[in-house]
Amino acid sequence: MAVTDTTPRTLDCGKTIEELSDYLSADRIPYNPSIETCPECLNALQALSGVSQLSRDLLAHDAAMLPPPPANWMEQILATIRDEVRAGRSVPLHHPDPRVTLTVTEGALRALTRSIGDDVPGIVIGKCQFDGDVETPGAPIDVTVTASIAWKYPIPDAARELRDAIRDALTTHSHLNIMSVNVTVEDLHGYNTTPTEETP
Repeated sequence: MAVTDTTPRTLDCGKTIEELSDYLSADRIPYNPSIETCPECLNALQALSGVSQLSRDLLAHDAAMLPPPPANWMEQILATIRDEVRAGRSVPLHHPDPRVTLTVTEGALRALTRSIGDDVPGIVIGKCQFDGDVETPGAPIDVTVTASIAWKYPIPDAARELRDAIRDALTTHSHLNIMSVNVTVEDLHGYNTTPTEETP
């Protein structure tokens, strides 16, 4: 796909999404310790890997069966990855010793949420945000994600599976007080244009 915006997308660590995409394309060879030991880079690589798989899946379909994707489709995904791998706010974790302070970054929880989406068949997560005061223990938090779903998966079922998986993962790996997980399906990818016979 042609990329119209050539502005480098730079992470806080100094690496760009383009550098990481090239590194991933080379199967992460030769090993780059400055990338492999950087949490932001690792989160971005994980997200880019999911995008790469989606691209391969789409190319596997007959081009005549697919609608033309929006011109800025890939740009939007890459821009979202850049923004979401940033550390963001610090989310406190419980610890039995009151003298110990543990936190996890908001960026790490967004990466976790995106990885959960990768595990749900037919789902690609677009954006993920935590609405509420994540820095205050017990504060009510709403999780909002956007997603693209493959045409062959029923939207209500896929959205429900994603919603449940996100809630379970965040409950297991954080102490956020999750009030709701809202999934908005923004589009379908690879949908079939061949008419199918309805069964009575």
